[in-house]
Amino acid sequence: MATDNIDKDKKTTETEDAAKTAADEADMKTADETADAAEASAGSEAVESCDSDSDKKTKKSDSKKLKETEKALKAAEKELDDAKSKLEEQNDRYLRLAAEYDNFRRRSKEEKDSIYSDACLDVLTEILPVIDNLERAAAFEGEAADGVRLTLKQFTETLTKLGVAEIPALDQPFDPNVHNAVMHVEDDSLGENIVCDVFQKGYIRGEKVLRYAMVKVAN
Repeated sequence: MATDNIDKDKKTTETEDAAKTAADEADMKTADETADAAEASAGSEAVESCDSDSDKKTKKSDSKKLKETEKALKAAEKELDDAKSKLEEQNDRYLRLAAEYDNFRRRSKEEKDSIYSDACLDVLTEILPVIDNLERAAAFEGEAADGVRLTLKQFTETLTKLGVAEIPALDQPFDPNVHNAVMHVEDDSLGENIVCDVFQKGYIRGEKVLRYAMVKVAN
C-alpha cells in the first residue's frame, strides 16, 4: 500500500513537472511569437518610413527640377524676345537707310539733271543774240548773205537737236506764259488779243522758256 502511494506521488510529481515544462515552453513560444511580431511590425514601420522619406526626396527633387526648367524656359523666352527686338531694330534701320539712299540717289539725279539743264540753258541763251544777228544779215542779198544763211541753217538744226524750238507768235492768241507784249494797237481787221507783229523771236526748251517772244498785240 505504501509502495503504491509512493508510486502515485512520483507519477503526480512527474505529471506536474511535465505540465510545468509544457507551460514554460508555451510561454517561451508565445514570447518568441510576440518578439517576432514586434520585430516584423518595426520592420514594416521602418520600410514605410523609408518609403515615405524616399517619396519626399523624390518630390523635392522633381519640384527643384521643375523650378529649374521654368527658370530656363523664362530665360530662353527673354533671349528670344531680345533677339526679335534686335531684329526689328536692325530691319527698321535697314529700311530707313534704304529709303535715305533712294532719296539721295533721286536728289543726286535731279541735281545732276538740273545742273546740266541750267548749264545748257545758259549757253543757249547766250547763243540766241548771235542767231538774231545772223537772221538780220541773211535778209540782205549777195554772196555773203548766202554764206550767212547757210550758217544760220546749221545753227537752227543744232538748236533743234538740242530740243530748242521757236515759240509760235505771229497771228497767235496772246499767251502771257510765252509772250512779252511791248505794244498794243487797235485793228478791226484782227481779232481780240491777237499777236500782229513780232519784234524778237522767243525760244523754248521743253517746258523752260529760254526767251519770251517780244510782240505787238492787237485789240
